[in-house]
Amino acid sequence: MAVHHAGSGEAVDLRPLGAKLHDARTTAIVKTDTFEAVRLIVPAGREIASHRVDGEITLFCIEGCVRLGLSDTELELSAGEWLYLDGGAAHSVTGIKDASLLLTIHFQSK
Repeated sequence: MAVHHAGSGEAVDLRPLGAKLHDARTTAIVKTDTFEAVRLIVPAGREIASHRVDGEITLFCIEGCVRLGLSDTELELSAGEWLYLDGGAAHSVTGIKDASLLLTIHFQSK
């Protein structure tokens, strides 16, 4: 089954999932050659190991709480908080409370 990606001008519901968060899965919202948006689900206790992304990224915490491991520090991102990272910045993500985040990636033009 093909994954549905939002089209130009299509509204996407990103409200908190509440009780449905526990059963939710990470889903792609849109992807182009230069931009990607993903609803990232990070359950409490789950770790996404340190990695790098070529493009600049933003993370907006919709609900829950995660710990971000950066090259020189750690910080918590809670509901309503937003973070920007330069392209190539190493980072890990660990769920503190079940969390839903909006991840955007801005790639260089090809």
